[in-house]
Amino acid sequence: MSEPLVPLPDVEQLSERVVRVLGGNPSKFTLQGTNTYIIGTGTKRLLIDTGEGKEAWIQSLKSTLSQHNITIDKALLSHWHPDHVQGVPDLLAHSPSTKVYKNNSDGNDEWLSISDGQTFSTEGATLRAFHCPGHTTDHMAFILEEEDAMFTADNVLGQGTAVFEDLAAYMKSLDSMAKQFSGCAYPGHGPVIDNGPARIREYIKHRKQREQQVLDVLAQERKEGWTSMDIVKVIYKDYPQNLWEPAEKGVIQILEKLRGEDKVVRSEKGTWALSGKANL
Repeated sequence: MSEPLVPLPDVEQLSERVVRVLGGNPSKFTLQGTNTYIIGTGTKRLLIDTGEGKEAWIQSLKSTLSQHNITIDKALLSHWHPDHVQGVPDLLAHSPSTKVYKNNSDGNDEWLSISDGQTFSTEGATLRAFHCPGHTTDHMAFILEEEDAMFTADNVLGQGTAVFEDLAAYMKSLDSMAKQFSGCAYPGHGPVIDNGPARIREYIKHRKQREQQVLDVLAQERKEGWTSMDIVKVIYKDYPQNLWEPAEKGVIQILEKLRGEDKVVRSEKGTWALSGKANL
């Protein structure tokens, strides 16, 4: 993240049916904090994600619920990362009747499963679950039918770019996500994105540019071959060196994707080279 973070209030009404409650956990990884969302217009509403268990989050949530005389009927968890699920105990302590849903319950017998395409309805809002692995294998986005909008969780952020476990799966998910809606995106971190599909296409373009940069580096003759860090030092030469190590993780993801496409090969020494099938 090189751009300054946009200030966000702890609680904000974003639309007629969407209220954002920040998780109270700002950091370089979570930006302004994890976004959690109260959805609906009636007295019983849906909640997406629960933050990481910070006292500030549950107090903001309780205050908002009390102020509007509403309860949380169902809580939907986008993925397993702690900053999205660790607030569940606090939520249930306040609202024991709330049902918790997640794609793959992670062995928690009290959580119900979310399947791809499953819908969750409440007064004023209908959410459709969309499985989009990449950031994590269990990652779910949710389409808000009434607004033609999407809660993108951590596949697409309000500022900066996202990290991922599997680049090939992530790229497929981005392509699919962009076709599911035409309105705004409510991200897992950062401000609302006015044109969600356009931002997703920017993400795809950025990833393809990085991929091409890796191929361009490997196309340069180098007797001793190229390690992943060698590639980082070329692509990120104008970036501070303290960013090279995290950048290397992304480069390795790109190399593994390209190897899966038979575009690059890895030697026994751990160096990388073009396979001869790369289309430069």
